Parts: sequence; structure tokens; C-alpha cells
Amino acid sequence: MTANSAATATKPYRRAIPPHVIESRWTATDGTRIRRLCWKVPAGIPSRGSLLFLPGRGDFYEKYLETLAHWHLAGWNIASSDWRGQAGSGRLGDDQHTGHIDDFATWVADLAVLWRDFCATMPGPHVLVGHSMGGHLVLRALAEGVVDPQALVLSAPLLGMHGLGLPSAALHRIARGIVALGRPQRRAWRVSEKPGSPAERRIMLLTHDSGRYADEQWWLQQRPELMMGPASWGWVERALASICRLQTPGMLEHITTPVQIIATRADRLVSYAAIAREVARLPQGELVSFGREAAHELLREQDAIRDACLAAIDRFLGRVVPMARPERRMSGLGR
Repeated sequence: MTANSAATATKPYRRAIPPHVIESRWTATDGTRIRRLCWKVPAGIPSRGSLLFLPGRGDFYEKYLETLAHWHLAGWNIASSDWRGQAGSGRLGDDQHTGHIDDFATWVADLAVLWRDFCATMPGPHVLVGHSMGGHLVLRALAEGVVDPQALVLSAPLLGMHGLGLPSAALHRIARGIVALGRPQRRAWRVSEKPGSPAERRIMLLTHDSGRYADEQWWLQQRPELMMGPASWGWVERALASICRLQTPGMLEHITTPVQIIATRADRLVSYAAIAREVARLPQGELVSFGREAAHELLREQDAIRDACLAAIDRFLGRVVPMARPERRMSGLGR
């Protein structure tokens, strides 16, 4: 299928839950109920394997239905999930719009539970894809040995914060001091995705594609519970702590899983320099880079950039992930 025909086939899913997709909830170890999506390849059609997609901070899987449809058309069984405290899975901050977490380790522990169920109920081979904060978390989970995908794909992963001018360790000390003053759940900035950025310029941080940006706003009107604004100071401090953890010598160097990272030098939310530095530590890491033509949400960019990203991912998975064996009957995640 050509890029143009693929785009035509997936466009209807930008503002619709595809037929046969099942939305449900799974239960974390502490009883927290978290949203998920499952989209299986129809019975009788050969499966390429199964792909689990995890979105970024403040994200929701509805934004990526077009991309999930692309992979589904390629033969992948698809699953996706909220992170606890985001999208349709509640809030952990002082209000319904501030993003907060007690520790990134909580999200890693949640992913361990989700991953075990995903692998038990969806046919292999199994692939993990994460965007932004989701990319950080799936890489950390891989480094800590709680997931074991055949391949990992990261889109603009949060491996460093953009434009703050200090090493992550120094930024973490500052954030830890602010949190120590009290109320870690309070928001770290007022609006948008970045401190000091007005709401009307948010699109410029995310994508050059006004249509795909409008899709996000449409979903927020249809499902207002998905709305999330700035992060808390607790999130900022824990994010920097987790970034520093990944920077620990030996943390990434032992990973033998093939890892592809797609990033843009023009990213104004995460640090491209940090991404380039960390991918060099991965024994089987590869970096696909873009420039000023691409913003942070590479999988929601204008067609030329998005198509190039998807083609690079497809080539990578075609090279490093073996074809699926004949599918066995499974139950659970897709029920």
C-alpha cells in the first residue's frame, strides 16, 4: 500500500473509534482502574504480531488513532492505554487539569502489569512504542527489565528537558528544593505545554498540521474528561529524577533490544541533544532525525513528515522483528 492510499484509508479514524476496537479498563496492583484500547486483527487474517502504544504527558490514545490504524492495516494487533492520572483515568493533582504523579516508578510498575497481560493475551512478536513521556517510561521499563519487547520505538522521548540551560542533575536539585517548600501537587506553570508559552502558541510546540491539531480539540469537546493542562512541581521533580536515573552509567549500555528513536532537532519540549547522547549508549540504538520541518508530535505532523516517520518505523520493524507464528486462540486484553 502506498503512503497516499494508506493516508486515505486511515483518515476516517482521526475522529472516530474504529469498528471492532474495544475500549475497556484494566486493574493495577493497588486496584486503580485504567483505560485501555484493543484492536485485534480479524480472525483468519495473518497477524504481524502485537504492538502496544503508550502516549505522552497529558496525552490520550484518541489523538493517535490514525497512526494506530496504519499499523493495524499492516497486520499488527494494537493495544494502547492511559497512564494513571491522565486522560480518562482520573487525576492525582489538586484539580482536574494538573498532571501529577508521586513517582515515575508508579507508572513503570503499572506498565509491568499491563505488559504481562498484553503478552499473555495478544500474539507475538511483541513491540512497544512510546511517545515523549511515554517513550521515557518504556525505555526505563526496558532498562529495569520489567518489559521484554522484541523491539522498542520511541517518538521524541523525554530524555532531557529543552532549553533550560543546566544539566539535569542541577535542575533536579532546584526542583527538589521547590517541592520541599510544600504542596508538590501545585501546578508548575499556568497554561500550555511549556513554562512561559501562551496557550495560543501551543500548536507551534506540537505540530505544523493545523488539521491534526484540530482533531485533538474535537476529541476534547467530545470527551472533556481527557483535558489536562500543566504539570505539577511534583511531576517536574520526579521527571528530572527519572531522567537522571537513565543517565546513570550502565543503565542503557546493557540493553540488547533493538531501539529506534525518531526525533527532531527543532523540538522545543524535549532535548534533542539529550536524545542523541542517550541513543549512542544503546548497543542496538538508531536515531532518525528531522529538522525545522518537524515539531514535537512527529506522528501527528504534516503528511510528508508523518509518512517518513511511519516508513522508517515500518522498515525498522521489518528488519528486526520476525514474522508472527500461526496465531493461537487467546483471551483477556481484547475481551
